[in-house]
Parts: sequence; C-alpha cells; structure tokens
Amino acid sequence: MASEEVKQSLKLYIVLSRAHKAINEELHGFFQANGVNPTEFAVLELLYHKGRQPLQVIGSKILLASGSITYVVDKLEKRGYLNRVSCPQDRRVTYAEISEAGEAFMAEVFPQHELMLHDLLGALDEEEKAQAITLLKKLGRSIKDLSY
Repeated sequence: MASEEVKQSLKLYIVLSRAHKAINEELHGFFQANGVNPTEFAVLELLYHKGRQPLQVIGSKILLASGSITYVVDKLEKRGYLNRVSCPQDRRVTYAEISEAGEAFMAEVFPQHELMLHDLLGALDEEEKAQAITLLKKLGRSIKDLSY
C-alpha cells in the first residue's frame, strides 16, 4: 500500500475525530443547560420516538454498556421522566416508558436539539449531507467486515 494512501487514511481519521469532538462539545453544553447528560437524553429520545422499550435492549440501541443502563434509568425515574413497567407475560422483562413529565420535557427540548444540530451541520448543503451519510454508512459497514 502506498505511503500516501496510509497518510490519507490517518488524515481522514483525525478530521472525523475533530468534527465529532466539536459537535459533541456543543451538544454537551446544550444538554447541561437542560439538566441532562448525553446518555440520559439518548434514553429519553429513544423512548420519546420509539415508545416503551425493554431495559435489556436500550443499551444496544443507544450504544451504551448494559450495566450503565440501570444507573441512567434510575436517575431518570427519580426525576420523574420515565417509569419502569413489568411485563405481564414474562417477569424477567422490565420496560422503560417515558412519563408525562418526560414527554413534556422532550416536547420542549427535542425541537431545540434538532435545530441546534441543523445549525451545527449547516456548513454542508443538503447534497453534501446526503453524500456524507452515504460515505459514512459505507465506512461503518466495511469496518464490521474487518477482523484484527
């Protein structure tokens, strides 16, 4: 493999990492100003858009270790943003369900979050965003096929 190709891959990684860091720093400030952390927001967003979810699958859907889910759910439940609901068919399964307070919070905050993301990604036009989505999906899928 040509040395220039290797350098280009390293450069791409650095650029992706810096863009990710810049976006996340802005979002972190937004979440903090709204009294949640990024993980709590991700759980609320999942429940807000997808409805009741088994606790056992939340972690994989928001890319979080399963041990951390209980802690996050506990915090959100104490704040009244979600409820735990037992599964009547299987006592081993417990669902997380967004509460009325959680719905109200997300109804207010999520549209602001969407607009903020739109502003943060505003340097790209719609065609460039579509290209970036296609390319990043291609990259993500190809990595799953590699084994080291």
